[in-house]
Amino acid sequence: MKNLRLLSDLRFDLELQSEQEHLLFSAIDIERNRIFFASSENSLFALQLPSSQTERPWSKTQSSFQCEPIDLEPGDCITAMDYLMEKEALILGTLNGYLLLHNVDDNTTEVVGRVEDGVKSIAPSPDGALLAITAGLGQLLVMTHDWEVLYETKLDPPELNDIQKPMVSGYMSGSSDFPFESCISWRGDGKYFATLSGVHNSSSLQKLRIWERESGTLHGASESKPFMGASLDWMPCGAKVAAAYDRKGEEKCPSIVFFERNGLERSSLSIDEPMEASVEILKWNCASDLLAAAVTCEGYDAIKIWSFSNNHRYLKQEIRHSKKDGVKFMWDPTRPLQLICWTLVGKIITHNFVWTTAVTADSTALVIDNSKILVTPLSLSLMPPPMSLFNLKFPSAVQDMAVFSKNSKNHLAVSLSDGRLSVVELPPMDTWEQFEGEEFSVEAAHSDMKLGTFRHLIWLDSHILLGVSHHDIRENDFSYQQGMEHYKGYYLQEIELLCSENSVPGSVTASGWHAKISKRLSLEEPVIGVVPNPVKKCSAFVQFFGGSVVEYSSTLGTTGAPTEPFLQKLSYGLGFSSSCPWMSAVPVCDNEMLRPLVFGLDDNGRLHVSGKVLCNNCSSFSFYSNTTGIMQQAVTHLILTTKRDLLFIVRIDDILLENPEIKFDDCIKSGIKSRGEENRDSINIWERGAKLVGIIHGDEAAIILQTSRGNLECIYPRKLVLVSIVNALVQRRFKDAMLMVRRHRIDFNVIVDHCGWQSFLQSAAEFVRQVDNLTHIAEFVCSIKNENVMEMLYKNIITLPCTKNTRAIGLDSKSKVSSILLAIRKALEEQVPESPARELCILTTLARSEPPALEEALKRIKVIREMELLGVNDSRTKSHPSAEEALKHLLWLSDSEAVYDTALGLYDLNLAAIVALNSQKDPKEFLPFLQGLERMPPVIMQYTIDLRLHRYESALKHVFSAGDAYHEDCMNLMKNNPQLFPLGLQLFTGSNMRNQVLEAWGDHLSGEKCFEDAAATYLCCSSLQKALKAYRACGNWKGAFSVAGLLKLEKEEVLQLANELCEELQALGKPAEAARIALEYSGDVSSAIGYFVIAREWEEALRVGFLHWREDLISEVKNSAMECANTLMCEYEEGLEKVGKYLARYLAVRQRRLLLAAKLQMEDRSMSDVDDDNASETSSTFSGMSAYTGGTGKGSRASVISSTTSKARGTRRQRNRGGKIRAGSPGEEMALVEHLKGMSLTVGAQRELKSLIHALVMLGKEETARKLQRVGENFELSQRAAVKLAEDTMSDEKIDENTHTLEHYIQKVRGEGLCSEALSWQSKVLLPP
Repeated sequence: MKNLRLLSDLRFDLELQSEQEHLLFSAIDIERNRIFFASSENSLFALQLPSSQTERPWSKTQSSFQCEPIDLEPGDCITAMDYLMEKEALILGTLNGYLLLHNVDDNTTEVVGRVEDGVKSIAPSPDGALLAITAGLGQLLVMTHDWEVLYETKLDPPELNDIQKPMVSGYMSGSSDFPFESCISWRGDGKYFATLSGVHNSSSLQKLRIWERESGTLHGASESKPFMGASLDWMPCGAKVAAAYDRKGEEKCPSIVFFERNGLERSSLSIDEPMEASVEILKWNCASDLLAAAVTCEGYDAIKIWSFSNNHRYLKQEIRHSKKDGVKFMWDPTRPLQLICWTLVGKIITHNFVWTTAVTADSTALVIDNSKILVTPLSLSLMPPPMSLFNLKFPSAVQDMAVFSKNSKNHLAVSLSDGRLSVVELPPMDTWEQFEGEEFSVEAAHSDMKLGTFRHLIWLDSHILLGVSHHDIRENDFSYQQGMEHYKGYYLQEIELLCSENSVPGSVTASGWHAKISKRLSLEEPVIGVVPNPVKKCSAFVQFFGGSVVEYSSTLGTTGAPTEPFLQKLSYGLGFSSSCPWMSAVPVCDNEMLRPLVFGLDDNGRLHVSGKVLCNNCSSFSFYSNTTGIMQQAVTHLILTTKRDLLFIVRIDDILLENPEIKFDDCIKSGIKSRGEENRDSINIWERGAKLVGIIHGDEAAIILQTSRGNLECIYPRKLVLVSIVNALVQRRFKDAMLMVRRHRIDFNVIVDHCGWQSFLQSAAEFVRQVDNLTHIAEFVCSIKNENVMEMLYKNIITLPCTKNTRAIGLDSKSKVSSILLAIRKALEEQVPESPARELCILTTLARSEPPALEEALKRIKVIREMELLGVNDSRTKSHPSAEEALKHLLWLSDSEAVYDTALGLYDLNLAAIVALNSQKDPKEFLPFLQGLERMPPVIMQYTIDLRLHRYESALKHVFSAGDAYHEDCMNLMKNNPQLFPLGLQLFTGSNMRNQVLEAWGDHLSGEKCFEDAAATYLCCSSLQKALKAYRACGNWKGAFSVAGLLKLEKEEVLQLANELCEELQALGKPAEAARIALEYSGDVSSAIGYFVIAREWEEALRVGFLHWREDLISEVKNSAMECANTLMCEYEEGLEKVGKYLARYLAVRQRRLLLAAKLQMEDRSMSDVDDDNASETSSTFSGMSAYTGGTGKGSRASVISSTTSKARGTRRQRNRGGKIRAGSPGEEMALVEHLKGMSLTVGAQRELKSLIHALVMLGKEETARKLQRVGENFELSQRAAVKLAEDTMSDEKIDENTHTLEHYIQKVRGEGLCSEALSWQSKVLLPP
């Protein structure tokens, strides 16, 4: 679905030596881009064609050409010519039969052979190895490139000759009445070649023959047909051979016929010209997709170009020339869209074509086929050409066209091959269905002068056209151009259009148009493309060769403008880095303002925008718009396909705000890597070579692709569909959004989550009113779930336009599902009239709530059932479904067991039985149970049902109301469900009953090890013995003695209790509290001081000793303090040694890891590629006790007490250190740091140390105290310094052996005062001077 547009042309004039001289033959040198011509005066012309990559076309400086005469015998002339790539020379055939090899560079000519009766045609094989030659008497010679004849045969073998003998003898004898003609065409692979030869006479019959390359055997031949002249060409791909029929005998115009390799005719096409026309030349392009023919008509010569698709041949271009020019042509052998035309008088024109999409921005297909345009709105029907909704028939073949669509106006301007212009006005697209199958004849616009042909034709406004034209004839009738008598060259021309007929609404206006060239602007550079400015009236963007873009401003339709049109460079960058044959300007919304954005696609597949390359392998692109309001014309997305058959959808905002090169390169790479997986950025095109042909905008959100086979496929990308749905929701078009969600199978939660479900609650009523379809609403209700699909399922596909965290006041505590369904239910009840469908929809909202509101649903069903039992037959009954239907609907939506249990919970046994029957339960299972319930008293029935449903609070209330006979059941229920005890206390008001409940509750708390709460509970019910036991179990000695007082125990019993509590508290690790009991209740001073020593309460121990003047006890305290001080000093010295070992190990591991990381970085590898077990291979050099082994405490008699406390302290320290460290493990480095941090003194250890130092000073052991303080200080400083060093080296990439040392950091820590708080336990009087 594409049209062939003329992009540019190059024109050259050869200076012939005389007026009688004319050009006869041509040949091309592919390597050096030269073209050669042979003239009737035996001269050779060599013309250097400009390269599109290095030189500008349309250059005013004419390309240089060479003219060299060929020295031939008198009366001899050139009859055939071609270029031999292997020889880098021209091969010439003459009338006298000479074969000449002419080297153009050296201007030398060599005779390489001669054939009898002259050379008629020469055709080198595609590989250059062979040369096929036909002679004047019908001989076929095939030679090698060394001029050796491979074989020779007759073009008309006798055994296959079906031509009449007299005619054959005539032309074989060389009679001048029947001149002999022949032509040769090779297949693309060179295995076969075709010939067509015979007498040039319209009444003669000829045969197309196919020859084998190697042997010269006749492979096949066609039937005898009236072939026209020497028009023959074999498609390069080898599929068909094209030739022309002369059908004057049938009184029909000539036709082009296509043959198989075996000579059988496959198909044909009519050239659609008068019967007198003739086909002179047939040529396929190198891609085999275009066939060109030179057709001679009565008043002009024309070059017609056909393409093939969907089993139909379309005439895509017709270029007319004056009949006196005698135009001929050839395709460029390497560029499939470059056509080289030349005339007898030496005018050479190189036409550059480009394929453009035949689909407009509003998805209307306008396919050119000869003088027709096939019109199909793809938004109404995907109808591939040659089918169409209706046709527009023009006076001659269509060359170019322009479409204008705005405000329901549709104008089509067409440039015709005869130099005229046609304009047609179409009604709004929604009325086109009435034109199905019709054909409208469009008249040419009236003009006072010859308009000529246009290219790059566009609309500036509804009555102004702009196009590029070429003039080389005198035009004296432009009154406004005084002083200029004629124009020659290329111009931008404005055409003003007027219609003398009034348009009839709903009809096609195809006549009455008048055209007048109003303005003309000369061009200094070649134009590659012209597109209208979408945001500025009467303005266009013009692209010149090389990619530069300027703005053209018209004077028509504007006020206060200059009198002449002008081109101006733009202040903002819209140009391209190279010429882009495909160019498009679209309006985009940038900061709430419309501005144009120009895209261009060059021949190499690079998509340009704003001076940058967006994609390097683009094959086609288009745009999608889904905006509304002021910005309704702005496009929102770019859609493109790549040469790797991937389709990308890119937001325009991403192109405007981000670096498109980096972003899109990443997208393409990710799309390539995940061709076998689902990818959010790209869509794999299922058929290779499919092209993007159209976009359907708005809610339809469709992309139309055309495969290489010609059929159309419409896809709906998830990204565009979601954009359309969210856009409709933002505009509060809930019905449209619902239809799109259902059609494209999108999660219904999009409707709720697009701006947050709390915001949707405010629109629930409007949603119900717009949708107005209870089936759709029920489907929506069943799909609601608590997760946010916009943040999960569609997170990477679409960006939300609203704030995600929008919340409604007072709804934070409710779930999404319940809140949404409640709002929908209220809206249904308020806005939808009562009906069975509404009731079922309401039941759906109840059943789908979380948790399901089955009780409310069953209550509604119960109301319906009661109305049925009462036999009420009014409007309300008719507006509800039957109870059975409603119940079945509820059971279909919910778990049948849950509905059955809920029915039991309503204590309606009949309803429960109905539910059980409709849920297909076995009557043997539920009937005995229900019958048993029916025989029970109502309260006990309710109690039994509550127990079954685990509704224990309700069960307790019901069994309590049953009376004292069920008191034991009450107690058992509370014991089995302890959470019922508070409710039991509320229900039982009698003291005895309350005490039983409290005691049972206390027993439960004791069993749960909650002794404090149990004791309080026992006290409430005056169970003092159990309270005392509970206090002793939790170690609360104060509470225990208080309860003992309440029990009024004897003194001996209290003393015994005190001794027992001392032992229990010491076992619990509370010796200080045991000491207080020993002093206050037992009066045992010795035991009290011993407990204080165990608790390291040295000062308190001395205070009590001095209080009671016990020198023996003071001496014991002194000995224990000295022993403890010595033990602590040993531990601190041992700890200091361990700190050094841990730090040394850490530095060794860290250094090795840094070296390994540097090595991996040099090898461009990551740390994750290496086994962590190998990251630390330094083995421990410690002997004996491992660095990770904790030390054991020393014991002595004076010191069972000291040893015990040391072990306790060691246990606390080890708990802080963490677990065991394994040498060489991945986490060894961090474990060492954590171990060093865990070696710090705890707050309790510091308090004990401070107390011991003060006690030693009191006991006169000042030196011991000073030594202990110094050793403790050294340990604390070393530990802090080691931690600081480890933390610093973890963030550094290098370890300095001079600065990263423990000694250096000890000084650093001491100088910075980092341990001032940690050393607060020190005594200043013991500090060194």
